[in-house]
Amino acid sequence: MRTLDQAESYPPPGQPERRRGPEQHGHTRLDHPVVVGYDGSSCSRNALAYAAGVARRLGRPLLVVHVSSTGMYCEPLTGQVIGLPEHSGDLEQWLHAELEQVADPTGLDVHVRTRRGSPARELAAIADEQDADALVIGAPSKSWRHVAGSVPSWLTRHARCPVIVVP
Repeated sequence: MRTLDQAESYPPPGQPERRRGPEQHGHTRLDHPVVVGYDGSSCSRNALAYAAGVARRLGRPLLVVHVSSTGMYCEPLTGQVIGLPEHSGDLEQWLHAELEQVADPTGLDVHVRTRRGSPARELAAIADEQDADALVIGAPSKSWRHVAGSVPSWLTRHARCPVIVVP
């Protein structure tokens, strides 16, 4: 059995690598990053710290991703669809500050992205777009899992890279 220190890039030898151009959202592609989903919960903080360690051991970039709701709602009286303003700069600063609180980013090639939509689908999509070596996510609390379903469970079935769930 191999440890993470001995892990090789994904996909395994002999399987074709997916080639893509620039990412759809205007960012350039990274070289097989370790992607981590972050929402500010205690489990996602643990996942962020763990992902930083994995990225450091593998010598890969760390891509911190925060997915928020679609930012749109329907005005009940008029039926008009209203979009909420984006503050991606503030979110990116917050993500960098959170990383500094849970892990030492020195020597890491850290990137942050914000997305809107379904957390499970967006995390799987960005991991696929980036040909991620791993996707790290925190385990949901038991109460939240019953309300919203399990993002890690969906990701383990649908992501195209290894998924690490951190308690």
